[in-house]
Amino acid sequence: MSLVSARGDGGRPRPPPDPVVVLRGHGAQVMDACFHSSRSLLFTGAADGELRIWDTVQHRTLSSTWAHGGAAGVYSVATSPCIEDKVVSQGRDGMCKCWQVEESGLSRDPLVAFRTNTYHFCKLSLVKSSAPVKLVGQTDQTDCKSACSTIGYEDQNGNHDLEKRYRVSPEHHPAETSSTPIEGSNTTRGPMLMAIAGEESYQVEIWDLHNAERLMCLPQTFDDISTGHPIKQRGMCMAVQAFSSLESQGHLNILSGYEDGSMLWWDIRKPRSPLSSVKFHSDAVLSLATDGSCNGGISGGADNQVILFSLDHQKSTCTIKKELTVDRPGTADTAIRADSKIAATAGWDHRVRVYNYRKGNTLAILKYHTGLVWRNIIPLSRFLRKLLLRSVDMHCMLPDGSRECILSDANSNSCDSCFA
Repeated sequence: MSLVSARGDGGRPRPPPDPVVVLRGHGAQVMDACFHSSRSLLFTGAADGELRIWDTVQHRTLSSTWAHGGAAGVYSVATSPCIEDKVVSQGRDGMCKCWQVEESGLSRDPLVAFRTNTYHFCKLSLVKSSAPVKLVGQTDQTDCKSACSTIGYEDQNGNHDLEKRYRVSPEHHPAETSSTPIEGSNTTRGPMLMAIAGEESYQVEIWDLHNAERLMCLPQTFDDISTGHPIKQRGMCMAVQAFSSLESQGHLNILSGYEDGSMLWWDIRKPRSPLSSVKFHSDAVLSLATDGSCNGGISGGADNQVILFSLDHQKSTCTIKKELTVDRPGTADTAIRADSKIAATAGWDHRVRVYNYRKGNTLAILKYHTGLVWRNIIPLSRFLRKLLLRSVDMHCMLPDGSRECILSDANSNSCDSCFA
């Protein structure tokens, strides 16, 4: 792995951190990866539909299952503290599935599976939270079903009416959909919610993972105005981030990025119009991530700009904190470590760039692959504090046709001053 970094003493570049391990075993391109929030586990999904769990201490596969059809493959995998020992997979077959993480690996069958009918390029987002998640009208967190049943909307005059519910049931597919509630969830962490670009590609849908129910769409529209809705002119929703902060009193917020380079900030208490609309990119927004406090974040797009932004919950404004220019266009993914000290981006130029998130200066540029560095190649684990590099690089092909995941230690002695 080669590295270009901030210069050390004497003007010499710091030496590159060596990879901790290269994980081999997938028989097709690795499309997505994520760390477990509290255990030394890594989840990876491949283009042939395989979902794997890796032990990141022993560097071996714990279990594997064929989560989605081979022709469709796994497009995204996600887990978070809100869903505890569960992982959600999103396939190009229009299905999402929630799996239990057991001692021996993944459950044989998904706990719940449902069809979203979404077949585009936006991966799902679980809720990133600095506060327990609340739904509109929710007064306690003892039951997700009752909380979801009070979701309301604004009328034409902007008044909120909790008596009326905006709830759309997913199309029922007996062979593919199970609406059995997930048991064993910790309700003190709020409902198990998921945001995803909708069947109408300009919309964002909120789903309840307990009951496989679609709860609402953003923007909330009606038949008489949906055809010419102004948000539709922004193009497809390309990136989405769900979050809940103390400043928003725990209510669910959504950031969504679009083809035209714009980004919208939503509060589900006002589903008909966004809190804020900004356009920081000149081309499609490809990735969004919020920091640990949910008071800011980072975005990357098809242009050559990486944007560090701030969210003002009192004024409902989103402003640029720092604008970073990269040599080559295309930032496929972004991530911020849980302590909000470092951020990283993955570029179309096969490089992973590491930044000081608070100051915005470049700490390192990692280059390992000679092919496209793709989606979610840089999840930052607050426990392992490692960078995961993943690519569809053909030069990473092993003799048996598998692909690799590379773990690089962000706490390498040579970069202690960078990543402290």
